[in-house]
Amino acid sequence: MTGVEDMITLLNQELGLFLRPEDAGSPLDALPGWDSLLLFRLVAVLEEEAGRPLPVAEVVTAGTLAEIHALAVGL
Repeated sequence: MTGVEDMITLLNQELGLFLRPEDAGSPLDALPGWDSLLLFRLVAVLEEEAGRPLPVAEVVTAGTLAEIHALAVGL
């Protein structure tokens, strides 16, 4: 996974979402069907993809998928 578009494709495949690349900058609570359970499923998928744990405390406070992507790729 390199770009945020790759992350969105992965999340759509693994979590059954219907996100578009432009959704990366939207507030998480504005995404269709978004809830805290989905956030933790997202963490599990990204940790599997990255091969390392993510800083969950920072992920939980992230406001957008773009911010989560930056954490996932170590920016």
